[in-house]
Amino acid sequence: MRKGGVILYPTDTVWGIGCDATNAEAVKRVYEIKQRDDSKALICLVDSDARMQRYFRNVPDVAWQLVDSLKEGDGKPTTLILDGAINLADNLIAEDGSVGIRITNEPFSKELCFRFQKAIVSIDPRIIEAVDYVCWSRRQEHKPHTPSSIIKLKENGEVEIIRK
Repeated sequence: MRKGGVILYPTDTVWGIGCDATNAEAVKRVYEIKQRDDSKALICLVDSDARMQRYFRNVPDVAWQLVDSLKEGDGKPTTLILDGAINLADNLIAEDGSVGIRITNEPFSKELCFRFQKAIVSIDPRIIEAVDYVCWSRRQEHKPHTPSSIIKLKENGEVEIIRK
């Protein structure tokens, strides 16, 4: 991934096609693999609160409250869409300046994010042959996986549930 490669890896929801979220060429390649218009937002995974804070000018208090409440419970993984994205590839940031981000708690993806020391793009996989590497962790698992909940938090405090 440090050289722009794309991988297929397990997350706390579904398997994802991942790359360095700060590398515009790698992000472009994920859009091409996914056969997805780059106006359709991708989700970033990070390993910690501190890493999440690196990618936004201002994280609203309500976002930290949600993050804390998700840590305390056994709730469904939740992706937050926050305004004021920074330090990410331009083609990853939506036209309104927002990006979807999730702090992963799944052991493999959390360790991957920690070791990579950057946000990692994560989307639902479709084309295994198009990636450079498929992680072996959890490959034999056959339990059903569901996508994360998605909540959009505006800087003005407005909250919108995108997906439950």
